[in-house]
Amino acid sequence: MGVSVEEFLELLDSLPEVRMSDGGGSWVALKVHDKGFGYLWEETETVGLKATIEEQLALVAERPEVFEIQFTAGRFGWVVVHLARIEMDELFELTAEAWCLTAPKSLVAAFEEAHKIGQ
Repeated sequence: MGVSVEEFLELLDSLPEVRMSDGGGSWVALKVHDKGFGYLWEETETVGLKATIEEQLALVAERPEVFEIQFTAGRFGWVVVHLARIEMDELFELTAEAWCLTAPKSLVAAFEEAHKIGQ
């Protein structure tokens, strides 16, 4: 069980138009069309992902050993994911959801069609 930082970086390759930029510290910002959907802290092997507030609260309540509340901003609740404590398919689902909450609708529609999401 668990996902390495390298495996997480490979996962990002499956999402269209992801850009990584140095956050000016010990983290890397994950963006699509210059809008952030996540952060990576290699040193602590954690990822912060955009989610709905409801999902943020549910994830943390269900498995506090895997997820932590990072912060809330508007209608979004960001969640910290401990990579060593999560399976790859669940991490892909959460990362893809964070990306979908951020990417332009046309890009999301093409991604969902290609991955047969919502069909």
